[in-house]
Amino acid sequence: MATVAEKARALRDDLAEREGVLIAFSGGVDSSVVAALAHDALGEDAVACTAKSETLPEAELDDAKRVADEIGIRHEIVSFSELDDPDFVANDGDRCYHCRTMRLGKMFETADELGIPVVCDGTNASDADSGHRPGMQAVEELDAYSPLLAHGIDKDEVRQIADERDLSVADKPSMACLSSRIPTGLEVTEEKLSRVEQAESLLRQWGFSQFRVRDHDGLARIEVAEDELETALNPDFVESARDHMTGLGFDHVTLDLHGYQTGSVSPEGDDEEGESDEPLVEDVFSSEYPTAE
Repeated sequence: MATVAEKARALRDDLAEREGVLIAFSGGVDSSVVAALAHDALGEDAVACTAKSETLPEAELDDAKRVADEIGIRHEIVSFSELDDPDFVANDGDRCYHCRTMRLGKMFETADELGIPVVCDGTNASDADSGHRPGMQAVEELDAYSPLLAHGIDKDEVRQIADERDLSVADKPSMACLSSRIPTGLEVTEEKLSRVEQAESLLRQWGFSQFRVRDHDGLARIEVAEDELETALNPDFVESARDHMTGLGFDHVTLDLHGYQTGSVSPEGDDEEGESDEPLVEDVFSSEYPTAE
């Protein structure tokens, strides 16, 4: 059985044999490890590429820029809009497939423009054991290379490699795109994505580490990690959250007493960094704060 260090070395050696690679780079731990190993192996022939769209929080884009600079890898940013695709907007069970197809498509276009023969993503070995993942179907169809998966590196091992390389994202929680906050079957709109992003900025300012604000067609359902529920029940936060989120256009503001759970409203496979968002119907909402009239 290969050690984590041996797996990482094999992955690096694998990439070193390529003429060049472009990494689909979100700034999360998976793509950051791939980018760091690719940069070690190929230097200037490794490029990290982040696709900017309405579903990517501005804070995540800023983080991707920071981590790319930390690694020292060349960083390209390309833009597209998932909202141009009516199949994505419809938000059915294959939304992630449509999103990943468009996002990776931009990666292949950029790689072709730069003369780079290989596009890599951050799919790891744990993702392959997570059941049906529409996003992985897009990876396979477009023939992107998943070096973490190819070398049997799972999520825990990815974090270990990141920690050993002193990457600041080693403990970063998974962050699915903003559309994962909108329940399956409800149309994805720019207005909903914007108010979710602004609502989650409040939780970030309050210091929450793992959180979501789910948009149930005007009802905001706040999820935070179980060990942070006490903070979410702080009267000052309750008042701030209620006033801030109703000001953004939410009709009601609620707190889910089950705490943060991946997959509570959306199709599974929503995240390039391995987070699954599979519907959990019984957890729609748990506790409601009153809102200002």
